[in-house]
Amino acid sequence: MAIRNVNLWRSVDWFTIILYFILVACGWLSICGASYDFGETDFFSFDSNPGKQLVWIGCASLLGIVLLNIEKKYYELLAYPVYVAFVILLAVTIFVAPDIKGSHSWLVLGPIRIQPAEFSKFATALALARLLSSYGFSMAKRADVLKMLAVVLVPMLLIVLQNETGSALVYLSFFFVLYREGMTGSLLAIGVCAVIYFVIGVGQGENFFELMPVNVGQFVVFLLVPLFTALMVGVYSKRAKRAWGIALFNLTGTLAAYLFSRYVIPFDICIAQLVLCACTVLYLLYVYMLERYASYLLIALFALGSVGFYYSCNMLIGKLQPHQRIRIEVLLGLKDDPAGVGYNINQSKIAIGSGGLWGKGFLNGTQTKLNYVPEQHTDFIFCTIGEEQGFMGCAFILLLYATFIIRIILLAERQGSNKFTRVYGYSLAAILTFHLFINVGMVIGLAPVIGIPLPFFSYGGSSLWGFTILLAILLRLDAERETRF
Repeated sequence: MAIRNVNLWRSVDWFTIILYFILVACGWLSICGASYDFGETDFFSFDSNPGKQLVWIGCASLLGIVLLNIEKKYYELLAYPVYVAFVILLAVTIFVAPDIKGSHSWLVLGPIRIQPAEFSKFATALALARLLSSYGFSMAKRADVLKMLAVVLVPMLLIVLQNETGSALVYLSFFFVLYREGMTGSLLAIGVCAVIYFVIGVGQGENFFELMPVNVGQFVVFLLVPLFTALMVGVYSKRAKRAWGIALFNLTGTLAAYLFSRYVIPFDICIAQLVLCACTVLYLLYVYMLERYASYLLIALFALGSVGFYYSCNMLIGKLQPHQRIRIEVLLGLKDDPAGVGYNINQSKIAIGSGGLWGKGFLNGTQTKLNYVPEQHTDFIFCTIGEEQGFMGCAFILLLYATFIIRIILLAERQGSNKFTRVYGYSLAAILTFHLFINVGMVIGLAPVIGIPLPFFSYGGSSLWGFTILLAILLRLDAERETRF
């Protein structure tokens, strides 16, 4: 193996650069549509949002050129120092940033506002790539796994302390990168189970069965816990009979408790379910002591943790601020609040639906022009596309994003033995995918309104610069990819 001498402008992936500028151009046109007021067409004035965005685009382009000219060895060398610097900056931001809409995440420098959380993504991606590509790193070593998790969770925690939950959740996308690099799928499975417990437990937490004093959400969660536990026993211990035995024991016990409560003495059968779960855990611990197979101990801890997670979710919901609790309840369909928390989503869906198949045309939207949709030039920019360009316009933009993300994945996959660039490339792809799914999902009412921008479309410099930095570094790393002679 050898590394070729880099002629940057021949080696750089121009197809990805072209896709980037197409996305940025479409984003600027969308900002024009979202910011347009009847009779005002001076989009190039620096007093208007489109004019200011042009400045951000120009600065981002210059920044991208600078980063493209920095050699790969410096990105590897400075990965840890840059990460530490941004962790410190995130910590300082908690105390010095002013309160803007309840968040302490923006640093105000005269007329300029900068959000460090947007820039810390590239620092985290570099540090994670450096760690995973370091000599001797192994997912089998507990110390290495703890370091890996710390790299992701430390900035995430600091951003949560800034009360910027949306930006913090983006860091969950790094776990898909870790899974790609060999992390056991059990952590991903646990995450899926946690989401299911939360949605069912909270979503049905106020409903009771008609003929019994039993909470529907609690009953379903306590039924799923032993079933998921049995599934894990079957998958990780390869003991199908043992797994079926655990499942049948809990199902039969639950049925017996139901019949006793229904026809003999009414009682909360969730108590019986808890006893059955406890028996399952004790049985798994017994098998672990008997066979000394660590998987049984971990599965027992999963079952205990599942029950604890359910109760902690209920406690957390009870301690949330009223507006935060209402947002979750509206999302889960527990409450209908079209004039309050649900107003943004309802107006956004009306705007997108009014666009029909082909849209109303550029600058001809009515919902957005009359400012029915709050934050329509930032977090809800996608509704402008839906109203002006219709279903076909939305489909084109989503197809453009899909092409862009797939291209980045291909860049990551063609790195050969260059693990540093591969991990970094997948980090960028995961971050973009998370932003896209959550932003579009919240605009059409399928995800909570957590306030994350649509990459290259939402108005603002921090987001555009952050994604430009992420992409420019990948393009430089890819330009120096290893080749066989």
